[in-house]
Amino acid sequence: MKLQVKKGLSVFALVSIMGYCNGQENEQKSMSNPLLAEWTGPYQGVPAFDKMKVDLVKPAVRKGMEMHLAEIDKITANSEEPTFENTIIPMEKAGEELDRAFTYYGIFSSNISSPEFREVQRELAPEISEFSSKISQNEELFKRIKIVYEKSQKNPLEPAEQRVIDLIYEDFAMQGAELNKEDKQRYAAINKELSGLYTQFSNNVLADEENYVIYLDKDQLGGLPESYIKSAAQAAEERGEKGKYAVTNTRSSMDPFLTYSTERELREKVWKNYYSRGDNGDEYDNNEIVKKILKLRDERVELLGYDNYAEWRLQNRMAKNPENAMDLMMKVWPAALARVEEEVQDMQEIANAEGKDITIKPWDYRFYAEKVRKKKYDLDSEEVKQYLELGNLTQALFFTAGELFNFEFTPVEEGSVPVFHEDVKVWEVTDKDSGEIVGLWYLDPYARQGKRSGAWATTYRSYSELMGEKPVLASNNSNFIEPAPGEPVLVSWDDAETFFHEFGHALHFLSADIKYPTLNSGVRDYTEFQSQLLERWLSTDKVINQFLRHHETNEVIPEELVKKIKKASTFNQGFATTEFLASAIMDMKYHTTDPDEIDPDTFERETLKELNMPEEIVMRHRTPHFGHVFSGEGYATGYYGYLWADVLTSDAAEAFAEAPGGFYDKELANKLVKDLFAPRNAMDPAEAYKKFRGRDAKIDALMRDRGFPVPETENK
Repeated sequence: MKLQVKKGLSVFALVSIMGYCNGQENEQKSMSNPLLAEWTGPYQGVPAFDKMKVDLVKPAVRKGMEMHLAEIDKITANSEEPTFENTIIPMEKAGEELDRAFTYYGIFSSNISSPEFREVQRELAPEISEFSSKISQNEELFKRIKIVYEKSQKNPLEPAEQRVIDLIYEDFAMQGAELNKEDKQRYAAINKELSGLYTQFSNNVLADEENYVIYLDKDQLGGLPESYIKSAAQAAEERGEKGKYAVTNTRSSMDPFLTYSTERELREKVWKNYYSRGDNGDEYDNNEIVKKILKLRDERVELLGYDNYAEWRLQNRMAKNPENAMDLMMKVWPAALARVEEEVQDMQEIANAEGKDITIKPWDYRFYAEKVRKKKYDLDSEEVKQYLELGNLTQALFFTAGELFNFEFTPVEEGSVPVFHEDVKVWEVTDKDSGEIVGLWYLDPYARQGKRSGAWATTYRSYSELMGEKPVLASNNSNFIEPAPGEPVLVSWDDAETFFHEFGHALHFLSADIKYPTLNSGVRDYTEFQSQLLERWLSTDKVINQFLRHHETNEVIPEELVKKIKKASTFNQGFATTEFLASAIMDMKYHTTDPDEIDPDTFERETLKELNMPEEIVMRHRTPHFGHVFSGEGYATGYYGYLWADVLTSDAAEAFAEAPGGFYDKELANKLVKDLFAPRNAMDPAEAYKKFRGRDAKIDALMRDRGFPVPETENK
């Protein structure tokens, strides 16, 4: 998932993709560039997605950076004693034009990329990094910030103001504001080089996703559901292969193929294509890029006096240091491995009973797990999918938001709000009682060429009092396989949970009630908590009975099938937990080891062997395509955060389970919104959670949720 952070700290969050260029190209054109223009139209202005063109991106970003720097110059030119009002507030307001340009930049990058745009990206990345350094290393600006900060330590400001100055000062210090001139220059040069490597890494993965498509003939479709076959036929036709069936190199296509295809050799081929992204020894291979990234990150934090990158990164996270993060992961890891052993044994027994002379391999895991699911729980995933239709699930999201947040979603009239692709739909979000407009919700549901894989949420405009309390513009982006004309979009239970998860991020944006833009920034091992918690409402009776309906008969999912789903809730947790934790542990190992000792391919293989990684499972994200960690810095040494957040999630879910009104308890729902969603980063996450729960979170609930033994001691 992707969080887009606006204002304040955003310039540093964007360091992996941004920079500055002194060169001017057609000043007049830049000034009139629609990608810089103030948003007009309804809802106090919306992005002009109908005016987006790739050739407008460079001049827009360059002019936006120039304008932002001019605003910073005004702040530093102020001869008055630095105060919150004359230094921090203008900083918070600065860069509106650039924010708008980056909104379009983000869409081109994530949703509608093209070779033409990737060239623009490659050119802009080092320029944007240089721009970022011009602010983070501006000595006069930091002097003013430091004066305001030091005064606030003696005479504390109001809570919101104090939180803002604390966050800004901390971020400048972490970005090398106090380094000497020579070290600052090296720090900036490293950021510039990294920004180009991040872009190259990301585009290499995208290239492998686009280039490795397998086309099947009709006699190679054994075991595949009819809905998958129809979608695969359409995907092939779109690629000029009418009459064939395309298995694209994305998770949304790979996962169901490995689950249902009876063609073992093809399963192996599809598996290898997917898990070899960025690792094919060709022009798109990412191994050398990973080595360079690790060395540069290590050198950069060494300038700041840290032993390793993880130590630097985690100091302002809930975990505080890599030892605490690793401690949590290693509490769960042994139980996950033990469960995998049981799961593989169950699979092997079925393969043996069928007379198959095979040993379970990674490309067999999903296929035989599905057989075990049917045998143990009499649960057929394809049967479940018949009740998980995308339109109904979308209405389930809206119902949940209405019950918990008092939000109402109404589709906007087609054409009244510009969109960047015909697939995108938009809803107006209002408060059910007052009718007041909260914002807009954009949904881009389908996979396509040029769109990055996975699912994520972002904002085009965040809420803050300082910036005029304008309606939030939030979006969710998925990669469901687009159905053939007239066919429904049926999704797996896991994909339905992910749909709820990403909507949780959107609700976090929409429910924000903060004063300053900086307070929209996220703490990585906390921001996943709210979205992971929302997944729990998918399996509540109210959602099940109203929205999980058969796509043909409209009958509610049978109670017997629901019981099977709930009974099987801990099924395959060995696989799910192990593939995730392997990636999270590797992330931490990469950033706590001397990079001179790391060859990615060897290091990954040997480290996983030391961890006793089962041969039947691979990391969820292998190193050469681990975009969370190597296409930017948002999740670098932060992938563990999903588990950290899941400790909070499981603990909070038990609070709802114990409440008089269950998951729809109004009093607890009000506390949820007030204490955990609305404040964003306006207060320390640990304190916010304690305020909601009355105590710190415990690991017990997480272990119970996964069907693992609860450890005797559970200090998170």
